[in-house]
Amino acid sequence: MSQEVRGIIAKAKGEPVSMETIVIPDPGPGEAVVAIQACGVCHTDLHYREGGINDEFPFLLGHEAAGLVESVGEGVTNVVPGDYVILNWRAVCGNCRACKRSEAQYCFDTHNAKQKMTLTDGTELSPALGIGAFCEKTLVHSLQCTKVNPAAPPEAAGLLGCGVMAGLGAAINTGQVTRGQSVAVFGCGGVGDAAIAGAQLAGASKIIAVDIDDTKLDWAKSFGATHVCNSKNTDPVEYIRSVTGGNGADVCIEAIGHPVVYKQCFEARDLAGTVVLVGVPNPEMTIELPFIEIFGRGGSLKSSWYGDCLPERDFPMLIDLYLQGRLDLDGFVSEKIGLGDVEEAFHKMERGEVLRSVVMIENQ
Repeated sequence: MSQEVRGIIAKAKGEPVSMETIVIPDPGPGEAVVAIQACGVCHTDLHYREGGINDEFPFLLGHEAAGLVESVGEGVTNVVPGDYVILNWRAVCGNCRACKRSEAQYCFDTHNAKQKMTLTDGTELSPALGIGAFCEKTLVHSLQCTKVNPAAPPEAAGLLGCGVMAGLGAAINTGQVTRGQSVAVFGCGGVGDAAIAGAQLAGASKIIAVDIDDTKLDWAKSFGATHVCNSKNTDPVEYIRSVTGGNGADVCIEAIGHPVVYKQCFEARDLAGTVVLVGVPNPEMTIELPFIEIFGRGGSLKSSWYGDCLPERDFPMLIDLYLQGRLDLDGFVSEKIGLGDVEEAFHKMERGEVLRSVVMIENQ
């Protein structure tokens, strides 16, 4: 029996979002219905609203979420009703060429629910990143549900579903930061600050935060930055060299997605250093780099998609670190809001006023 719930929809490019009645079908084979408790407002949701991902409107927004499994379909064995889960958008298939060569973090055939959620008039919805969690309940593939310790509150746990995992993973998984290394992070929003937290967890000796906003640089210090640089006033490349013995940083992480910033990362890294791109570029953007410098500097230029994470491995581990007091997920939560406040949360994000607004749904 399908059920009707409230959810937040982006109907057309650039239009304000609206709250609508969503029809959730019973879970089919391999699927699960999850009662959402909390969902972070991620910049990717704004990209969907602005048509920056694709034009498959209307979108059911929200994807950075935690909640309780309500029901499961035929053949589901990884979760049961009542399980506390973080939703993920990298439910690996186990059979593609990436999975078969033990690189499941690059899975080329990830799972989503096959059935569609709809409006009451039958209009099919496109769930953001295959999840659609600005909603009281949502339908996902069961492998998009990762069980974690229920002692972690949903407003903190859900953040691992996207932005915080992307930043942590950019440092730990993609950048492979090790003890004693120097790390520079360009862009100190939610993803960049998570990269800073990841570098600290990995034992980096110097963590240099770069941004054009002093408030964001203050946030960066709270997550472990040892040095800060306002690139509006100071050349970040020269500053990074000045605090690394003239060498540059071992790992430079670009959390903006802008060619100018990426070039600064490239120039600020040490010989044989690593550049990690985790910021999402606009599809029209291009970049030009001196070819001889790519050769002469050596090292690696990497892209990090979802922090190269494996949810089943990484989510429970990071929740354990949170519960041990070693990972400050609470620090990312700027405010708790209701479903009706999502549009204003987008504006706060655009103005740089918040790290994360988190929609709380369990008591509504």
